[in-house]
Amino acid sequence: MPNQPQTQAPPQQAETTGRTWKFRLTRLAFWGAGLSLAVLASVVLAVAVALAAAYPNLPDISDLADYRPKLPLRIYTSEGSLMGEFGEERRSLTPIADFPQVMKDAVLSIEDARFYQHGGVDYLGVIRAGLANMGRLKSQGASTITMQVARNVYLSSEKTYTRKIYEILLTFKLEHLLTKDQILEIYMNQIFLGNRAYGFAAASEAYFGKPIKNITIAEAAMLAGLPKAPSAFNPINNPKRARSRQLYIIERMEENGFITAAQAEAAKKEELKVKSGSDNAKVHAEYVAETVRQLIYAQYGDETYTRGLNVYTTLKAAEQDAAYRALRKGIMDYERRQIYRGPEQFVDLPTNPKELEEAIDDALTEHPDNDDVLSAVVTEANPKKIVAIRQNGESIEITGEGLKPAQSGLSDKAAPKIRIRPGAVIRVVRTPKNTWEITQLPEVEGAFVAVDPRDGAIRALVGGFDFAKNKFNHVTQAWRQPGSSFKPFIYSAALEKGFTPATIVNDAPLFFDAGVTGGQPWEPKNYDGKFEGPMPLHTALAKSKNMVSIRVLQAVGAQNAQEWITRFGFDAEKHPPYLTMALGAGSVTPMQMATAYAVFANGGHRINPWLIARISDQKGKILVESKPPALNEAARAIDARNAFMMSRLLQEVARSGTAAKAQAALKRPDLYGKTGTTNDSVDTWFAGYQPTLAAVVWMGYDTPRSLGDRETGGGLSLPVWISFMETALRGVPVTEVAAPEGVVNSGGEWFYDEYTHGSGVSNLGLDDRGAKGSAPGASTTQELPPADERKRILDLFKN
Repeated sequence: MPNQPQTQAPPQQAETTGRTWKFRLTRLAFWGAGLSLAVLASVVLAVAVALAAAYPNLPDISDLADYRPKLPLRIYTSEGSLMGEFGEERRSLTPIADFPQVMKDAVLSIEDARFYQHGGVDYLGVIRAGLANMGRLKSQGASTITMQVARNVYLSSEKTYTRKIYEILLTFKLEHLLTKDQILEIYMNQIFLGNRAYGFAAASEAYFGKPIKNITIAEAAMLAGLPKAPSAFNPINNPKRARSRQLYIIERMEENGFITAAQAEAAKKEELKVKSGSDNAKVHAEYVAETVRQLIYAQYGDETYTRGLNVYTTLKAAEQDAAYRALRKGIMDYERRQIYRGPEQFVDLPTNPKELEEAIDDALTEHPDNDDVLSAVVTEANPKKIVAIRQNGESIEITGEGLKPAQSGLSDKAAPKIRIRPGAVIRVVRTPKNTWEITQLPEVEGAFVAVDPRDGAIRALVGGFDFAKNKFNHVTQAWRQPGSSFKPFIYSAALEKGFTPATIVNDAPLFFDAGVTGGQPWEPKNYDGKFEGPMPLHTALAKSKNMVSIRVLQAVGAQNAQEWITRFGFDAEKHPPYLTMALGAGSVTPMQMATAYAVFANGGHRINPWLIARISDQKGKILVESKPPALNEAARAIDARNAFMMSRLLQEVARSGTAAKAQAALKRPDLYGKTGTTNDSVDTWFAGYQPTLAAVVWMGYDTPRSLGDRETGGGLSLPVWISFMETALRGVPVTEVAAPEGVVNSGGEWFYDEYTHGSGVSNLGLDDRGAKGSAPGASTTQELPPADERKRILDLFKN
């Protein structure tokens, strides 16, 4: 069949059909809009219900109006120099007004440039963060500073919708309760910035060793980069990444108009001096800080580490530093004379440069620097040169004189454990000529303490070579034999028994046979093995004559002397009443010696050493304040004239006796003191004073053994004392001690007035030839040690 023509709809029908579709589409659009509105309303209603339900459960944030973070215990010198801090978090609560503008600008540039314009929530950022949680966008930071405060103070950092809702609600509460400055202040103090530092003020000290008020643009930009990732952008551990982050923040500061282009360019070029470690204290007083910590904890308990207590001690920063340096130098000078004990470790050195660098880093991390005694790994060694790498990558060469302390370790015949070869971990120090010298960490220990004899304030205290290595405080805990440094207290007792500085005593041999001792014979010696015959008492003390001291003690009586020394603070039971007391056979601590010598220095008064001057809270409110005790007759230990006469005797020791180097070096007459060296040079001492400062130095091994045949108190301990006094007495006028009532000068010598006509002891032991040691006095047998002690103290003490 032929095709039929198609029938077209009439125009009216087509128009009707079009209107129908439009109607349907319009209706569908309205339905869609209505549905959307209904869904939106449902969401809003659901959110509102969720917010209404969550709001009552929000934490009370009213305390943020008076923000008080956990603050560590901080310990300072009397002038305010930081010595130490204790607490899990290193913080500094700094008012927002005390933060420099450059620090605030750096933080706002990278964290929240519109902080002062928005209401606390960046809504676009919240949506972006929500999509990131669903995996549709790369995760990126969108929190405002207010939101970070809400999260850091009250919430966890988990990425959940529930936590986000709470964060938004808390943000609203914070913005309603606090001003923008208060919120920023909390953020600037609360945020963790690595290296145990919380807040930018603490971070400034931790990374740059300077107060936040002195921060530069470049330093502020470096610190502002830390909140995002404190470990990744740590300028100590990751300097390259920290530098990259810093440059970006400087650019952001310029973009936001906080700094000019010229300032940005200068900041990018500034070379930062980042601290090399996390706990570099300005003042080395670790033993003092630990002592204070224990005292404060006994009073405040666990609040010690969170309350923000500031403890100001009696220490003087310059004197503490001088004591620390002097003792370390004295110990290291001694160490140079010792046999080289070998490297601390041997490590394999890979040939791959990157692996080699990692191996050296690992080895030196296990053997960190000990202040100026630095660690290094040897890469090349022969008898004429050592090449070693420091932890900072520096290559150093040691040649010539710098090799002498370890020459035995460079010999081809050296034992494997002491031979210096590639891979050896060694110690080095810089010399005054700016060259390198090989050395080793010392085994010997030391102690130093200085007190003000006028009130007992501790001015300096160093309890050992290195607190990190040995926390035993030798000043207060080490009971050691004082040797001849104890003789002045025997002489002091003798003055009360009629002795005078002019009393002639025979420096002749003494021998106590078995019949006298009831056991093993005892024949004490002088340090030099020589006997010089009759001599005045003042000369005998200056020369530290043992035979004279024993004769004096016999005349005084050991029981009487034992009772007398308790006036100076010594424990009677630590000093048995035997003749060996004359040679310092008892036990004392360096602190006891310092307070005992202070009695001579202050005219006869007993002092109690004290350390804590005041305690304040984080706002500066004084909680405790100590008043220095006054010297009065209630505190008198010995008569003023006794103290004056003993100073006369001890002055001669420092002028022409065993401590003559003191006056020669310091060139002032008001110096007094006594050396001490025990048998076989096991302990060496110098105890001395100037009327405004008494100080004691001790050196020895923790497990007693000889320091060496030629080591003495005058050679080891006295130089440390002199070095300290060079700083401590700088600018201090010479103090002349006035003669007290009851003493007179006759023929250039001082006497108690009742002994000026010869009524005192004029001579002692001149008829004694030492055949059986029968010096005058109490029963010799009773004043010698028991038989089982004889062997231990035979030929007991020297100088």
